[in-house]
This record gives sequence, structure tokens and C-alpha cells, in this order.
Amino acid sequence: MVPGVRTSPAALWAAASTYLALAGTNLRRQLTYRAANLAGLITNLFFGALRAYVLIALFGAREQVAGYSVRDAVTYSGITQALMSCVAIFGWWDMIRSIRTGEVATDLSRPVDYFWYWCALDFGRGVGQLALRGLPLVALYVLAYRITSPPTLWHWLALPISLLLGLFVSFAWRFLVSLTGFWTRDATGIGRLAFMLAYFFSGLLMPLAFFPDWAASLLRLTPFSAMMYLPSEVYLGVVRGPGLAAALAVQALWAVALYALARVVLAAGVRHLVLQGG
Repeated sequence: MVPGVRTSPAALWAAASTYLALAGTNLRRQLTYRAANLAGLITNLFFGALRAYVLIALFGAREQVAGYSVRDAVTYSGITQALMSCVAIFGWWDMIRSIRTGEVATDLSRPVDYFWYWCALDFGRGVGQLALRGLPLVALYVLAYRITSPPTLWHWLALPISLLLGLFVSFAWRFLVSLTGFWTRDATGIGRLAFMLAYFFSGLLMPLAFFPDWAASLLRLTPFSAMMYLPSEVYLGVVRGPGLAAALAVQALWAVALYALARVVLAAGVRHLVLQGG
């Protein structure tokens, strides 16, 4: 069940404090896995360097490709590698596992909203991954390469907004995929297919600008670009002026759209669970 909406300032503050506490709990949990985080950082650095040298070879003697300099492209490989674990681009199985094992009944009975409960936990995880893997990887890139920095104050200000929106869009997408577990015995297969789509279309392999123009224009309008590609373009300063506002608007629109869709599917899933005697 989903608790009723409470609008008093005290209730809103109490709810916000609860979700912040949940996020903090999961953040502290991430900090305990030192060996796993170190291994993940080394793995990300290896594949990040591999991607960087592939892009350097792609440029050859050319100064620019699709508006990217070789320095921009190397920086792009570092930024996307840094965000990869933060937005869980390779998958997220916690909620699918809770539905499969029946723990979802306990989750739904908690005195907190089901969506925001999982969102708070995921934000704690994402912030932990960014702090423990993402930022150290960017620091190592600074030492190894001459990477690009956000060119203007507006890009610096827009960057944290874009990162938060990217994480939220990623979570909402993963939440929707996980909800299929209400109708299937095990949603792991559906999850693998869905997360593979995000892997290919989020710009992780290469900047979407390197795709044919028609494909790049189409992929920029999908929720996948909002997860890593648009934050990376904000960082690089590839989008400027109206383009910067448009990038944030695309992310915000997908955040609202996926949240609204998640609410509808969640309500249907809970009804199905009740009818099935869950």
C-alpha cells in the first residue's frame, strides 16, 4: 500500500528526514566495501584508458570529429566511466530480488512511500559510487591526460543539476523495469534486455554525436541520453546558451514522465499482487 499524501510542513519535513536517513544509511553501506570499490575503480580505470586510446586512434590527424576535439573525446571517456557505476548502467537487481523473494510485502507495508523508499536507497548508493569510484577516476584522468573542464560558470552551476537529473532518470527507468516482477516469476531476463538497451543508447560506448545525424538526433531525445550523455555534454561545454537549457529540459521532462509512468505501473502492480493473494 502507498500512504496517503500529507501536505503539512511538519509532515513534509518528517518525510524528507526519513528519506535522507535512508539515503545516508545506504551511503554508509557503500563506504564499508573498500576492497570491492578499489577493485571497481581499477577496472573502470583500465577500460576507461582502453576507450580513451580507441578514441585517440579514431581521431588520427583530425582536429575535430562531430564538434569534439581529441581532448574532449578523452575527457568524455573519463566522465562516462566515472558515471557508469553511479547510474548503475549495467543493471540493478535489488528491487527485482525483493519482489521475487516476497520481501516486497514488507516493503509495501513500511510507513513510507514505496517509490521514494527505493529512490532514497538508490541515491545513497549512487552518491557513494560517485564519491568512491567516479571522482577518484576523474582525478586519475587529470594526472594521465590533459582533460577538459566546464568552460563557464553556467556549466559549473548546471552540472550538479544535470547529474542529479541523470541519476533520477536512471533510477526511474530501473524502477519501471523492476516492476515487471509483479507479473513474471523472475524479471531478471527482462532486466538484462532493458539494461542492455541503456548500455548501447546512453552514449557509454561513444558520444552520440559520432552516430549518423538522424540517429544522434533521435537518441538525444530518449531517456537513455539523459542518464550519462547529456551530463557529459554539460561538463564538456558542448551545449551552450539555449542548448544548455534544452539539455536540462530534456532531462527534466524524462524525469517527470518516467515518474508519472512509474506511479501508474506501481498502482497496477500492487493491485495485481493483492488479487493474486500476495
